[in-house]
Amino acid sequence: MRLLLQACLFLLLGGLAAWAIRHDPGYAFLAWGNWSLETSLVMLTVLGATALGLLYYLLRMLLGVFHAPGKVAAWRQTRRQRMARQRLTRGLLEFAEGHWDRAEKLLMQDAQLSDTPLLNYLSAARAAQRQGAYERRDAYIRMAHRHMPTADVAVGLTQAELQLAHQQFEQALATLKHLRVAAPRHSHVLRLLARLYEQLGDWEQLRQLLPDLRKARTAPPEELNVLEKRIWLALLEAAALSLEPSRLDTVWQKMPKVLHQDPAMIVAYAGWLHRRQHDAEAEALLHRLLKKSWNEEAVKLYGLLQMDDAAAALTRAEAWLKGRELNPVLLLALGRLSLRDRLWGKARSYLEAAIANGAGLDARRELGRLLDALGEQQAAADVYRQAVLAQPGAAPVTLPEHIPQGNLGDARGAAEHVLPDLQEPLTES
Repeated sequence: MRLLLQACLFLLLGGLAAWAIRHDPGYAFLAWGNWSLETSLVMLTVLGATALGLLYYLLRMLLGVFHAPGKVAAWRQTRRQRMARQRLTRGLLEFAEGHWDRAEKLLMQDAQLSDTPLLNYLSAARAAQRQGAYERRDAYIRMAHRHMPTADVAVGLTQAELQLAHQQFEQALATLKHLRVAAPRHSHVLRLLARLYEQLGDWEQLRQLLPDLRKARTAPPEELNVLEKRIWLALLEAAALSLEPSRLDTVWQKMPKVLHQDPAMIVAYAGWLHRRQHDAEAEALLHRLLKKSWNEEAVKLYGLLQMDDAAAALTRAEAWLKGRELNPVLLLALGRLSLRDRLWGKARSYLEAAIANGAGLDARRELGRLLDALGEQQAAADVYRQAVLAQPGAAPVTLPEHIPQGNLGDARGAAEHVLPDLQEPLTES
């Protein structure tokens, strides 16, 4: 549309000029010293326009020659940048295909000419890491930081991830602490720091980090709740294994009150109290828990407690039998409590019922000990044999019901024939 308007305008001006020239071509006289020119105005205008056109194109040619080196350099730069982009793409493809050495070479070949050199350096660092070239990896990280100091967080995160992958925990911790100062609420920094503390077993630091993890929404609330439980379970274990007797109670008191109602946490705390021989406190916790809800782990632990009033404990536990007469965990616990109350017949009945309903090795061991104490050695031996056969493992070799003595002698002789060299060293030793 614009060209059409311009063409119409030129046609109109040309027509007006032709009309004017037809009526009066004009007259022009130029003089300069002894030189003079006499012509029509139309001819003078044509000559002037021609001279201006020639001068314009001459100047353009001179300017083109003058700027030619710069244009050639710009063309070469553009070409090299295009090739650098192509090498970056090929390098990333090689990295994705697992060709780490080729990827590293392509990524570093024209990194300085790349439109995104930071991507080149960081990807090359990852490729070097996959090859075990940790010095080259660190060199690429330094190049990336020097090239773009403002990308400190991106470079630092890559460095921390690579250090964690190589299990350089001290270096990763230093990197992540620096990043946390630079970006206190960065979610990925917090995630990596939490992962590092968990790998180091530094549960106290992870506990202090947990509020920031929640604020930054680094994971769904359900996952953070699971992490919180894991933290406090680990802190309870560390406190129980420490040399400070009061540390276990201190950790339990510091724990959020909502976790004091968590069955797994109560059972864990009661278990550590039992190990510390604070069975009365453990019994009170487990009894309160079992009054609210059924928990087999709590019942199993309840049967292991050493209580002053074993009869009262047995009575409380027998109240849980209603509706659970065939529960092997409860039957085993009742058998153990009966043993502590010296009710041998009741203990035997409970333990045999527990075994009949699928109780494991613990029930057979308790029953075997009881039968041994009662003088029933053959019955105890049968229980122990059943316990051994019930242990998990590879399928045993099928044997006949009776092995003739002659065959046994042949087997012994064959063994002596196969292993003659072992006999002398064993005799000498």
